[in-house]
Amino acid sequence: MTGQQPCPIRLSPPAAKTLTALPEHAQQTGWDLLDAAAANPWGFTQWDIGDPEGEDVRIASAGQLSVIYWINRPLRHLSVLDIVWLG
Repeated sequence: MTGQQPCPIRLSPPAAKTLTALPEHAQQTGWDLLDAAAANPWGFTQWDIGDPEGEDVRIASAGQLSVIYWINRPLRHLSVLDIVWLG
């Protein structure tokens, strides 16, 4: 993915609701994680490393915040499935 434009990010309705309800600092962390994932989608850990067919479901975490996303290869975008805040 080096040299390519970042992937567009699409938030599921529950993920968008969670993100907007977070404190401002957590929202910024969430967007930072999403920006990093868009720039390098496979740079974060696979959600379930035991699932050989789940390579495109990833989790990006920082502190108490985790973003679970799916890499849509044919459309070349990220679909954010869930955002978890343990704060």
